[in-house]
Amino acid sequence: MIPLKKVQLAPIGFTALGAAAVAAIWVGFGLPAIGWIASLGYLLVCNVLLLRAMQRRRTRHFGWANVVTSTRSVLVGIITGLVAASFVAPIPVPLLVGLTVPALALDAVDGWVARRTGTATELGAHFDMEVDAFLLLVLSAYVAPTLGLWVLAIGLMRYVFLAAGWVLPWFRRQLPRRYWRKVVTAVQGIALALAASGWVPAIAVVFVAVALALLVESFGRDVLWLVRRRSARKGSMSRV
Repeated sequence: MIPLKKVQLAPIGFTALGAAAVAAIWVGFGLPAIGWIASLGYLLVCNVLLLRAMQRRRTRHFGWANVVTSTRSVLVGIITGLVAASFVAPIPVPLLVGLTVPALALDAVDGWVARRTGTATELGAHFDMEVDAFLLLVLSAYVAPTLGLWVLAIGLMRYVFLAAGWVLPWFRRQLPRRYWRKVVTAVQGIALALAASGWVPAIAVVFVAVALALLVESFGRDVLWLVRRRSARKGSMSRV
């Protein structure tokens, strides 16, 4: 096992920071225990996975972009706890929305910081993407009891795509970069945050439905790209 390096203390520090924030919020609002258990579970699992990935890649610098993403991850951990608590008791919705908005806004910051500082890495991009995906899953779970189970498709679609890659190796092919994916992800977050707030429910339903349609289009385009590349490869192999 690779020994723990100084740079790898950053995820440990963010785990401790998140745990302290969770403790303060849960004590202050008197929220159910299941919530802080969910929050701490997310923080531990997320940062253990991050640590292992850093060890495998022998990461030497954590970077400011990863600091931003880790801050977002702490917010997502607290949001996860609030959503878990909401299934057994009322939660302060303004607090949920107040945490969701900066978590979504910071998504536009970490990539910018990485590019400006020349510290963009594959690990950082993957970390950012997984935090995004889990936030959408948690928010979709929160609004599903109100809008309908169909909303869960927003949060589950990426994980279904990943599961398909376990069964179909050609699904794991590196996809070309498309800025449209970031736009669609942002739309999902905004739509779910609006729905979670409870403001103008009729508009929120329409907005979430449009967001889901855009997500289906985005994933559908990626699936078609993968299918075409697989067909082209099979065709070239058959002519050998």
